[in-house]
Amino acid sequence: MRSGITRRSGGVRREAVRIRRATARDAKRLTRLVRTSRAYEGPYAAMVAGYRVGPDYIETHRVFAAVEPGSEQVLGFYSLVLQPPELDLLFVADDAQGLGVGRLLVGHLRGEAERAGLTGVRIVSHPPAEGFYRSVGARRTGTLAANPPAVMWDRPELLLPIT
Repeated sequence: MRSGITRRSGGVRREAVRIRRATARDAKRLTRLVRTSRAYEGPYAAMVAGYRVGPDYIETHRVFAAVEPGSEQVLGFYSLVLQPPELDLLFVADDAQGLGVGRLLVGHLRGEAERAGLTGVRIVSHPPAEGFYRSVGARRTGTLAANPPAVMWDRPELLLPIT
């Protein structure tokens, strides 16, 4: 799948970005993207400090990456769990924020979910990301309470309808 992404400072062109199935070889790049995300700075840093997206995870789940052909630079990725239907991970590289990569990934996720016969996908959001998910059509359904020491804050729970 190709997209319409343009990097303001050069490099990424809309027609160049594509989404492909992640492979075990992507594990280190995806892990680095998670661990270095500015969205998880400050009080949120502990949640991703030791996080690992391993080859086994990639092979077991539906993990897709938005990449630049040629360089294969990962601009973002997501993971869709089918049973029960849930968006497990969605990260966009800090330097690709605001370029439409997240929307491209959600659009791809919708297609995957529809092909799998799903009518909705649950999202337990990082609190600062709730606005993004709502902007792509997710509806808030509740709040998932903090679960110390793993998660120290309440998180919005949303449902992304699949049509």
